[in-house]
Amino acid sequence: MTVASRRDRGSVTAELAVGLPAVAILLVALLTIASSAIAQTRCTDAARAGARAAALGERDSSVAATARRLAGEDASVAVSRAGGWVTVEVSAAVASGSWGSSALRARASAVSRAEP
Repeated sequence: MTVASRRDRGSVTAELAVGLPAVAILLVALLTIASSAIAQTRCTDAARAGARAAALGERDSSVAATARRLAGEDASVAVSRAGGWVTVEVSAAVASGSWGSSALRARASAVSRAEP
């Protein structure tokens, strides 16, 4: 084995040591973005379903239960009525894996006309 090939082997190890953390950070960023998109979609769907239920004359507790069923049990749901219109607002934490509580939250709202 030549001296040059021994040096090359050491440089590959150094490059891997520098590149591996960058790949890990990129992977975490991609997973966070995907989790955020899923949480946003769930909140949007939950708000729309809640607004539909409210428009059909369901009680606020039933509307909140419908929205929470779609957004997840830990989601917060607010139902407000004003002037014949119903607004359902849903907020949920973005899943953060094993790192504990997440600072990211997804939010969505939907408005519909209440049936007489």
